[in-house]
Amino acid sequence: MKRKINTQMTILTIVSVVFTLVLATLAYYELFKREIMEDLRSYAYVIMRSGAVDNVEQMKEYVLAESDVRITLIAEDGSVKYDNEAETSAMDNHESRPEIIAARNVGEGVAIRHSKTIGQNLFYYAVEMENGNILRVGKERGSIWAIYVGVLPWIVSIGCLLIAVGSVLSHYLTQQLLEPIERMANDMDHLDGLNVYKEMVPFAIKIRKQHEDIIKNAKMRQDFTANVSHELKTPLAAISGYSELIENGMATATDTQHFATEIHKNSQRLLTLINDIIRLSELDVTEQSLTMQEVDLYEIAETCVSMLQMQCEKHNITMSLSGMNCFIYANREMMEELVYNLCDNAIRYNYQGGHVSVDVSVEQEQVILTVGDTGIGIPKEDQERIFERFYRVDKSRSKSTGGTGLGLAIVKHIVEQHGAKLMLSSELGLGTQIRVYFGDYIEKNG
Repeated sequence: MKRKINTQMTILTIVSVVFTLVLATLAYYELFKREIMEDLRSYAYVIMRSGAVDNVEQMKEYVLAESDVRITLIAEDGSVKYDNEAETSAMDNHESRPEIIAARNVGEGVAIRHSKTIGQNLFYYAVEMENGNILRVGKERGSIWAIYVGVLPWIVSIGCLLIAVGSVLSHYLTQQLLEPIERMANDMDHLDGLNVYKEMVPFAIKIRKQHEDIIKNAKMRQDFTANVSHELKTPLAAISGYSELIENGMATATDTQHFATEIHKNSQRLLTLINDIIRLSELDVTEQSLTMQEVDLYEIAETCVSMLQMQCEKHNITMSLSGMNCFIYANREMMEELVYNLCDNAIRYNYQGGHVSVDVSVEQEQVILTVGDTGIGIPKEDQERIFERFYRVDKSRSKSTGGTGLGLAIVKHIVEQHGAKLMLSSELGLGTQIRVYFGDYIEKNG
């Protein structure tokens, strides 16, 4: 980056120097032309005031001292009466010359003509006298290119000097420009103590946050991989052990039935775990927009409660549904998954004879899903981590009930993708209540 900026500034310096020198040369040539014309005009009026134009012989004597000035006297009909550098008899009529036409019309005229033969510019000034004759004076001077070639060595020398100075300055300025950015890049954690551009501070903070998020995500993925390996290893080891005992004939008929039950139980846990891992991975990589539609959250909760009745009976738990039909704009499949995971979690971590309550209601124009239980509860120190992957408050209970530790992580993902808000309240030994607020997606109440 430093080399690129330095190169661009050097190129800019070279272009600026060349452009400036060209403009300066053009400006000098314009001043040069103006000065010549002023000199010719002054010389013409000096000749007229001397009275020499009234007598050709006297004019010949007058102009001897000014041999580099061409003096021409033109009659009213355009014929040349006198010219100090040519025979008048061999000269054509001058009435059509632009400086003569201008002098006839406005009293004076100028013209510049280039002579390819001598490679010079011919500067002419003409003025109309009182007797109708026209006095024209002229000089030969170099063209702009001739002048340019003459001063080219100086121009090249000055240009090289300016470019060298500009290159040194550009290198210094580039160093000064990038130094705060380099300091910031090398120590983003202490921006307050660094002399950096205040405009760059928001970018630095954002980059630092992204860097921290990347590290955090990398650690989460590393932990996730380690946890997945551990969680898969346990049921696989059980299945392998029981099947090996059966295969080697080391199990009685009673043992075989027990082993088969354990194999089935662990294989079901393994399938559930794999399905949750796949689902969580899908939620992690989902970038496309969700298919949203108007769904009745109460109807989804009603279906879920009905579907989990058998599981409730198995654990001697009662479940109730209250509330009203509430329509939200959401992805139906994800809402079904959200309600199911919350209810399933409330059943798994409940006591025998406990109760699970599900409520769908509207409060202050917000649709709220509430799932509460009378279960084991969550300690205060664990409540912030309960939505992390594979995090369990009671690991032994989770495994005995077939929990994977991913249900609430999936819930958190779904809530975030719908822009909803999640709140948890729990007391150890008394139960847990989780509320999901869908305020931003209300369309109508039913």
